[in-house]
Amino acid sequence: MTVLPDDGLSLAAEFPDATHEQWQALVSGVLRKSGKEFSGTAAEDALSTALEDGLSTRPLYTSHDPAPDTGHPGFAPFVRGGRPQGGAAAGWDVRQRHADADPARVNEAVLADLENGATSVWLTVGHGGVPVSGLARALDGVYLDLAPVALDAGAEYADAARELLRLYAERGITAEQASGTLGADPLGHEARTGEELDAAPAADLAARCTREYPGVRALAVDALPYHEAGASAAEELGCSLATGLAYLRQLTDSGLGLQQALGQLEFRYAATADQFLTIAKLRAARRLWARIAEVCGAPADGAQRQHTVTSPVMMTRRDPWVNMLRTTVATLAAGVGGADSVTVLPFDAELGVPDAFARRIARNTSTILLEESHLARVVDPAGGSWYVERLTDELAHAAWEFFQEIEREGGQAAALRSGFVRDRLAATWAARSAKLATRREPVTGVSEFPHLAEKPVVREPAPAPLTGGLPRVRRDEQYEALRARSDAHLDATGTRPKTFLAALGPAAAHTARATFAANLFQAGGIEPVHDPVTVDADTVAEAFKASGAGVACICSSDALYEEQAEAVAKALQQAGAQRVFLAGKPAERAGVDAYVFAGCDAVAVLTSTLDRMGVA
Repeated sequence: MTVLPDDGLSLAAEFPDATHEQWQALVSGVLRKSGKEFSGTAAEDALSTALEDGLSTRPLYTSHDPAPDTGHPGFAPFVRGGRPQGGAAAGWDVRQRHADADPARVNEAVLADLENGATSVWLTVGHGGVPVSGLARALDGVYLDLAPVALDAGAEYADAARELLRLYAERGITAEQASGTLGADPLGHEARTGEELDAAPAADLAARCTREYPGVRALAVDALPYHEAGASAAEELGCSLATGLAYLRQLTDSGLGLQQALGQLEFRYAATADQFLTIAKLRAARRLWARIAEVCGAPADGAQRQHTVTSPVMMTRRDPWVNMLRTTVATLAAGVGGADSVTVLPFDAELGVPDAFARRIARNTSTILLEESHLARVVDPAGGSWYVERLTDELAHAAWEFFQEIEREGGQAAALRSGFVRDRLAATWAARSAKLATRREPVTGVSEFPHLAEKPVVREPAPAPLTGGLPRVRRDEQYEALRARSDAHLDATGTRPKTFLAALGPAAAHTARATFAANLFQAGGIEPVHDPVTVDADTVAEAFKASGAGVACICSSDALYEEQAEAVAKALQQAGAQRVFLAGKPAERAGVDAYVFAGCDAVAVLTSTLDRMGVA
C-alpha cells in the first residue's frame, strides 16, 4: 500500500472561492430576464418557498447557516438518533397495523405479516378491532417472546392491557422476553372522541410494567389525532410534548420515579411524503423531549422512543396506486429521521379493509429500503446537511412555542376541552385547504393528472372510525366530493358532465393550455371533449353542438386570443354554452365568462360549473 504525501495540493487551487454575493448576483440576472427585478437578499427571498409554522425553504444553504450543535448519535440531545450505531444493527422495527373485528381473520393476517418481513404487531382492540375476549385468538401461534405487540384499545385500554399481560403469563413469557406497548392513551382517546377517560388505570399499568415487564411500555403518546385534524408539523409536536408532559406528571404523582416514568412512554408520529419535513420533525421531537426530561431533572441517558405511521391524511381514494409512492417516500423519511418503529399503511387503507396484496406491498416497502437499499446501514444519513440541520432547528423552535402556548392554557387536557387545540388546528387546515383548492399543493391522481376512466378499487367496508372529538381531514376531500357528484351523474344518465375545449390555431399554440384545462376539469369529474381542428368561429360552434358538452373553454396563445377569442366566445354562447371559460390570464374580453389559470381556485371553478350544469 502506497501512502501519498500530504503536500497541501488542492484540486480547486487555481479557482477563486465563489462568494454568496456572487451567487445572488447570478440569481438576480436570471430573474431579470424573466421580467422580475430583484437584487441581493431579495433575489434569494424570491426563490424561497413558504411552509407552515412560519418556516420557509430557501434556495441555498451553506456552512454559515446557524444551527446548534446536534451532538453525537445516541447521546443527548439525541437529534442524530437514539442509538450510537443508528439502525445498523437491525434497522427499524417493521410494525404492521391490523384493524378488523374478526379474530380469526386478524390472526391469519398477523401470521402472514410476521412470516414475511414484519417484526412486530399493532392491534386495534375494542371499537373497530378485535374484542378484548378475542385477543388470545388473534395472537394464536404468535411467538410473543420474539414479536412485540402494540395495542390500540381506546376506552378499553385497561382491559386489553390486562388480557395481553395474562397471555404473557399463560404462555410463559419472561420479564426479559416481553416487549411492546400497552397503548394506554386517555388524552389521545379524548382528542378522538371528546370522551374523558379515567387515567388512573394507566398509572397502575405503568407501575406494573416497571415491576414485572420492564421491556413493555404502558402508555402511548399518539399525535395522529392532531395530524389527522389538520395540524402542522410544529402543532403535532407541540401537542405530543404537552401530552407526554401530562403523563409524566401523572406517573410521578402516582409514585414512579422520573426515570421510570420516562421509560413508560412511546411517542407516535405521522410520516408524510414531505421527506425533509418528516426527517426534521423526528429529529426535533427527540431534541425537545430531551429538553423536557432535562428540565424535569432526569439524566440524559435515553432518547424518546418513536413509532411512525405513514400519514392517513395524504392517502387518496382516487388512483390509490399512487399511495404506494407516497408511503415509500414517507417510510424512507421515517427511517432517515431515526424512527424506532415504522408502520406502512396499505395503499387501499382509505377504501376499506386492505387485501393481502396491499398488506404485502406495505410490509415490503420497509423490506426493500432495509434489505436492498441498506438505508439503515448509515448512521443519521441526513446529519450534516445544512438544510436539514437548519430546518430541524427552526421546527424545534416553532414546536416549542406552541407547546408553551398549550401549557399556558393549563396543559393538554385543558387545551382540548376549551377548544384551543381545535380552533388552532382548524385555522391551520383552512389555510392548507386554500392551497389544495388552488392546486398550489398538488395531489397526484386527484387534483393533478386525474384519470376519469380508471376502474375504481373496491374493498370490503372497514369498521367506522371513532368520532366525536377532533375532525378527520384528508387532502383529497374537496376533490373527492366533486368526483362523487360526477359519478352519481354518470350512474343516473350514462355520461359524465362534459366541457368542450375550443383549441385555436396550430398545436404549438394551444397544446399547453388545452392540457392544463383538461387536467383541471377532470379533477372535478368533468370530461373534456377536444375539437381536433378549429378553423373559425362557425366551425367551433358546430363542433360544440356535436360534443354534447354543457360548457366550453377556449385554449390558445395570447396572440391568437387577441385576434379570435371574442368572436369564438360569442359563437359558443350562441351555440348554447352555459359558460365560456378561457385558459389564461384574466382580461376584459366580451363573451368570456370566466378564466382558468395556474393558481386559480380550482375547487370553486369546478363546483360552480357542476352547479350550472345541473349535476346534483
